[in-house]
Amino acid sequence: MSPISEAKIKNIDHLGIVAGLIDEIGIVETINSKLGIDSREKIAAGILVKAILINGLGFVSRPLYLFSQFFDDKAIELLLGEDVESGYLNDDKIGRVMDKLYKYGLNNLFIEIVLSVIKKFKIDTKYSHLDATSFHLHGEYKSDINQEQQEEINKERPIFITKGYSRDHRPDLKQCVLDLITSSDGDIPLLMRAGDGNEADKAVFGKILAEFKKQIVFDSIMVCDSALYSQENLKLIEHLKWISRVPMTIKKAQELVQSVNTDEMKEIEEIEEIDTEENEKRAYQNLVGYKWKEEIVNYGGVKQIWLVVESQKRKNSDLEKLDKKLKKEKTKVEKLLKDLTKEDFETPEQARYKLKGVNKKLKLFEIKEVQLIESKSKEKKTIYKIEGVGHEKLEEIEIRRKEAGRFILATNLVDDGEKLKPEEIITTYKNQQSCERGFRFLKDPLFFADSFFVENPERIETMLFLMSLCLLVYNLGQRELRNSLKRIKIGIKNQLGKLTLSPTLRWVFQCFQGIHLLILDGVNQIVNLTSERYFILSCLPSSCQKYYLIS
Repeated sequence: MSPISEAKIKNIDHLGIVAGLIDEIGIVETINSKLGIDSREKIAAGILVKAILINGLGFVSRPLYLFSQFFDDKAIELLLGEDVESGYLNDDKIGRVMDKLYKYGLNNLFIEIVLSVIKKFKIDTKYSHLDATSFHLHGEYKSDINQEQQEEINKERPIFITKGYSRDHRPDLKQCVLDLITSSDGDIPLLMRAGDGNEADKAVFGKILAEFKKQIVFDSIMVCDSALYSQENLKLIEHLKWISRVPMTIKKAQELVQSVNTDEMKEIEEIEEIDTEENEKRAYQNLVGYKWKEEIVNYGGVKQIWLVVESQKRKNSDLEKLDKKLKKEKTKVEKLLKDLTKEDFETPEQARYKLKGVNKKLKLFEIKEVQLIESKSKEKKTIYKIEGVGHEKLEEIEIRRKEAGRFILATNLVDDGEKLKPEEIITTYKNQQSCERGFRFLKDPLFFADSFFVENPERIETMLFLMSLCLLVYNLGQRELRNSLKRIKIGIKNQLGKLTLSPTLRWVFQCFQGIHLLILDGVNQIVNLTSERYFILSCLPSSCQKYYLIS
């Protein structure tokens, strides 16, 4: 038996899967080819980025200033290469590589990596989804400027860290914005862009899509929420194909939603009667309870289809909320009436002006004057008291009941050759959650960037780039695993012990906890690779298998 001193045990857990996916995408090679390799450096930029991504997808809630410690108990020689030591992964090296990445151009580098992924993994890019989120930051970040200065600065400038509309509900903190375009197929991020903290979606979404079209060669239908839909943006994207939600602030949209009767609307046929692929049947199954009506509209000089959609589930929810608002406002009206009757006024006009001000605060009720009572005060002055009664605004309430559960989707695909079925438009828009899922992943407390700790805007932009690369690696791995399972029609157990063809990659990562690299007498062995884990690895790209010493 060999002495215990000759045996070494290092953790590998799920990190071999992460490393394999990074290799399969070719991230190291792409970054090294763009940034170059200096023979004097102990570790190339591509390998360092690989280490950052492994750290980021390690789910241990350790920020980058604990970066080298993360690898202390890991099989670094297997994950990053025989010549790599954890001491090479220090703050100075990370900073220099981040600066090089920024100087090269983060957006261009991301697109180059993405285009190779699309080609290699045959990502379906028929639909692309755009959305934005914000990340709050702690610190001063003295980059606030006025609007005039902002317009003068070249577009290549670093982002401005400042206060703005906070999706994190932290309006007290400065922030930055991340714009993301993802594919419907596997939620693969296709474009990332860092934005100023006070950036408005409506002001930039049209420009982002126009720029995206210039940089990406494939023809994709762009999907976005109502932030895209304005006359200015429609002109910017006139040569693109798009689907967007119409904001209900547009008068024409309000009138249409209120004028369409439910019996004029169509709905999905019985699922069993649909002659289509199984995947499409599943998509249509999610449309049970939806009704719609098509209208041809010209808005902003663009001929388009407006699809008035009514969701029964959402209608029930909206009506329930309306009833709660009615009860709440009725209670408020009763209190206002009591307060009103106690108040003295010097003139009838003053009393009526007060009543008018009170009514302005009400949305579903109105207090109408019943009588104005003249009397004398203790000081023998003439005073007036007003009495009123609360009435529901029946017309307003009826409008809200009519609007309940309804929204409008618009598309410029109106010609016979490219026109979409209403079912496809609705299903595609519902997949707008593609971006939301990505944002939830990036904001998870276990992710390495749950809070920012770098000190300048350039480094923050680079952090957003690295986070987006993590999302690319994660979502691609999840897509490949799910596609393999569906192809062979064999599931793996989920958290409840039931078989599933659509596991999350995070659950798979948890299943791989406790896998170690054992080095005994100079021989590498993998410990705890069960048959179930072996099966999962067989469903992932082959590059993942080599890290578990499977030939």
